[in-house]
Order: sequence, then C-alpha cells, then structure tokens
Amino acid sequence: MKQNTFKLKFDFKAVFEPNDYLYFYQDGLTSERTEREVNFIIKFLKLKKPMEILDLACGHGRHSNLLASCGYRITGIDITKGFLDIAKKDAKKKEVKVNYIKQDMRKISFKNKFDRVLLLFTAFGYFDDKTNLKVLQNIARALRPKGLLCFDTFNRDVLLKNYLPYIVTEKGRDLMIDIHKYDDKTFRLYNRRIVIRDGKRKDKPFFVRLYSPTEIKSLLKHAGMKLCTIYADWEGIAFTNNSRRMIIVAQKI
Repeated sequence: MKQNTFKLKFDFKAVFEPNDYLYFYQDGLTSERTEREVNFIIKFLKLKKPMEILDLACGHGRHSNLLASCGYRITGIDITKGFLDIAKKDAKKKEVKVNYIKQDMRKISFKNKFDRVLLLFTAFGYFDDKTNLKVLQNIARALRPKGLLCFDTFNRDVLLKNYLPYIVTEKGRDLMIDIHKYDDKTFRLYNRRIVIRDGKRKDKPFFVRLYSPTEIKSLLKHAGMKLCTIYADWEGIAFTNNSRRMIIVAQKI
C-alpha cells in the first residue's frame, strides 16, 4: 500500500537523535561556517556586550558557545537532552558559561528578558500554522522592547522552482535518503527521511512549513513584531526574489 506522505507525523525524537544527526551533518557544520554566522549576528543584530541572548533550538551549542566566548550572556534552549549534553561538554572545554535549558519552544514563558533571540538552521516551521505563530508570540514576549529576532528559512518560491524530489547523502557505506513531497494546501515540505547505517534502516519523517517573504512579514506582525530586513546569506547579501534562503531580522514592536 502506498504511504500517504501528507499524513506522516514529525518524529522529533528520531529526526534529532544526536548520533545520526551529527554523523551526517557535522562535516558541513565547520568552525568556519559557525564563525561566519556568528559574525553576521554580531554585525547585523548590532550586538553590544554584555547583551542577554536566547539561542532557541540551540542544538549542540555551536552558536551559543562561540557567542559566550565573545562576551555575551547566553541562554540556550533545546528539547533534545543529548544535544544539550554535547553543548555543555563543549562549553566546559572552552571555559565559557552558558545557561542551557531543556525545554520545548512552544512552552517558553520568558517576559521582557532578552535583547536578542536566535532561531537558526531552519528551526522554524515545525508545527501547524497556529502553533508556528505561537512560537513567534513566545519569542516576542521574551524580547525586551525593540529587541531583535533572527531566524533563517527557505524562500518557498525559489525552492519549489528548483524542487528536488530525492536527495541522497552518502558517507562511507551509510546513506541518508531524503524523499520530498510538497503539499500545496498546507505549504509543507514533507520529508520521508530514511537513514541506513551499518546495514540498519531507521525512518525519520518530518516536515517544514515553507513561507514566502510576504507571509513572513504578515506572520511577524500578528506576533507583535515588524520585519526589519531579509538577507540572502550569512555574508549579508541583500535578498532578491531569486534568493534560495531568507535570513530574517525582525524587531519587537
């Protein structure tokens, strides 16, 4: 029987299982890349020491720990304990202090605490539209007046124009197979991901809600923020209609 992709649930535990996740992604998450992204954040979010910064969905702490080493006060939140354990170990090694907390981004309840909030590496759009808005409302509440949010995601129009139904990542004899299907009713890109390691298969299904720049602007407004700028990449290149990604900077109203 053919599987209905649009009924696949997001298996958070499977998708963000640290061992497999870092095995396939780590080679691309170089220190040079992290430095480039942090330099962008410092410059375009106009960071000043010692600002309070929330790194939401912080993963294994690659941004949090580097920002902490630059003199900023960092809180890192993630739902995956395994990632937080790695982040804490790295912070100890780097001799930096980061307040790491295991929590769901849908449930954060900070109020007027942070100067800046980061939500990086396509970590926005994991839920239904109402809940995605709630995440942004939680962020707006957590920000101090005129505080800034930075998050990155796909530009839906360009991604669909260059749509790839299958992507296979090969590492040694292991495979990560991404099988994509787009639902034009929910604007979700579904991924029936299959990982094969040491001859064993693991299914890791997930989806990401895709947005256009106009939708992002409207969503931010409903969350109590305003769109400041959209960049095309971490070098700070101006966004155009042909840009594959959107790096969004928004301000709490």
